[in-house]
Amino acid sequence: MTEDVEYARELRTTVDRAAVELRAMPDEVASVRPAPGKWSIKEIIGHLIDSASHNHQRFVRARWQDDLVFQGYQQDEWVAAQQYQSVPWDELVTLWQTYNRHLARVMAQVPLDVARREHRRHNLDQIAWQTLPVDRPATLEYFMRDYVGHLKHHLRQVAERRAALR
Repeated sequence: MTEDVEYARELRTTVDRAAVELRAMPDEVASVRPAPGKWSIKEIIGHLIDSASHNHQRFVRARWQDDLVFQGYQQDEWVAAQQYQSVPWDELVTLWQTYNRHLARVMAQVPLDVARREHRRHNLDQIAWQTLPVDRPATLEYFMRDYVGHLKHHLRQVAERRAALR
């Protein structure tokens, strides 16, 4: 195993802490949609599972690619198609936590020279959470850090939604 990079550690720590708080939340609270067309907490966690799934493949494949160009996906359609709203809450949280713990291991396994290699060709201007201009070189390390930032952003959303329901 390569050095345990701080973003992999941060992902693991963030997910484990959040999982405790999420499991303490009743299913009926996690199921509330704040407004028509807005995701419930269950659907936000489902979206984060989809994000983990897509980025898992991206992070593994990036080791052998000469670029950082990856297919995007239709987030709303994925959430709707998988019916996260009807999944038992504890099952959803367990899947999210376990998948992200695995993803943290994947991140930690990427050799630093591979993670920090600059790629002139990328589409992080389209698929990253904090986009990177297309004319600026991108690294897999940037993309993995961006993944952690995206996850934390949605966990803040979850905390805000939960606070509003109290």
